[in-house]
Amino acid sequence: MTLVLAWNNVRTNRPGFAASFAAVLLAVTLVGGSGMLVAGAGARDELNGVMGLLVLSAAVSGFVSIFVVAGMLGQHVLRQRRTWGLLRSVGMTPRQVRRLVTAEALVLAVLASVAGCVLAVPYAVKMAEVMRMTGLAPAGVPVGVTPGPFIVALVVGLAVTLLAARIAARKAVRVGPLEVLRESAAQRRLLPWPRAVIGVLMLCGGSALAYLVPQVKPVAAFPTGLGAAMALSVGASALGPVALAGIGWLLGAVLARLDPGAGMLARASLITQPRRAMSAASPVMLTVALACTFLFAVATSDAAAGVVRTGASAWAAPMLVGSGVVYTVIAVLNATAMTMTERAEEIRLLRTVGTKPRQLTRAVIWETLIVTAAGTLLGTGIAVACLTALGKAATGVPWFAYSLPQYAGLVLVCVVSGLIGGLTATRRARRGALLPD
Repeated sequence: MTLVLAWNNVRTNRPGFAASFAAVLLAVTLVGGSGMLVAGAGARDELNGVMGLLVLSAAVSGFVSIFVVAGMLGQHVLRQRRTWGLLRSVGMTPRQVRRLVTAEALVLAVLASVAGCVLAVPYAVKMAEVMRMTGLAPAGVPVGVTPGPFIVALVVGLAVTLLAARIAARKAVRVGPLEVLRESAAQRRLLPWPRAVIGVLMLCGGSALAYLVPQVKPVAAFPTGLGAAMALSVGASALGPVALAGIGWLLGAVLARLDPGAGMLARASLITQPRRAMSAASPVMLTVALACTFLFAVATSDAAAGVVRTGASAWAAPMLVGSGVVYTVIAVLNATAMTMTERAEEIRLLRTVGTKPRQLTRAVIWETLIVTAAGTLLGTGIAVACLTALGKAATGVPWFAYSLPQYAGLVLVCVVSGLIGGLTATRRARRGALLPD
């Protein structure tokens, strides 16, 4: 009965589940395709030289997939706070709510995982062709269509989705029957203690890994540096609401002077809902942190070895990390759209008291820019810390190579994606009918 209800919920509320479905679909495609490339390269001795980069690229893809899927599913469950309160008010028990949330996640994960496995094969074929064209693997990489990559991809798609939904369901069942009547948007706690503990532990672990990078064997320095970036990203995401509240307060104060009406609205939203804003800033942080660490670590290694890449070979490193960057950029768009969709009623209410659509548009733009700036600052800090350690391991001094055009391009893509997601999600609330359909 619960599974049937979950299927009906997913089928009748497709727009509400679209972002989560896309996250799981792309995660399975990314992990499955990367796994097939690794399996194919492992079957040929002449590809041992690129095997390490492929494994690292696959590890980055797997981490990004888990990070994004977990965040997207948790955000999806928690944004239905009033739905769970309404179900509790008509007699549904906490256990039944947990089962419903898990069943919805199961339906979503199965559908998205099957579609992702189908798309993984053409994705792997295309990536193998790009590797041949860039000279990374001149003879080509055979696509190994074996059960292993699909099993790993299904584990990411099913297990991570169900685990994320299960964790979010624990919060959903705490919603009381009268929660549906609560209108306040202010969060009761800025940082729950389990999240704070996880954040501190991951920051400590990431810092320890970064400290060890110059001391480990050269062959292990790059993986250790990437591991440090991943751990620091998780820690910064967990503790990010505190930083975002401070950044929102400072930048919002400036905007409130430059643009009093819209700036004040953006500042108030960030101060009252820093955790919601951090869910949109986390993909930006992840994009900047991992992409910069991977790209500039390769550039630093090449500089230390005196290697100059030109032509197609210069695109080898961006190509390896490019799929993960595209995935996180899509996550930026989805996360921003989801967070802004929650504010539809708030925006309509502001219109009823005289706020003009133009002011609301500027408020959405300012809020998106502040959130993107916060994610960029956190991601840049993580990348600088890890790259400094990697540079010291490669050259003996705390130095690393970087490319301002690549960095600016990453930030610009994140800004544009966030603005598209935010403005599109709030368009009807800003300019449409005051009463929702």
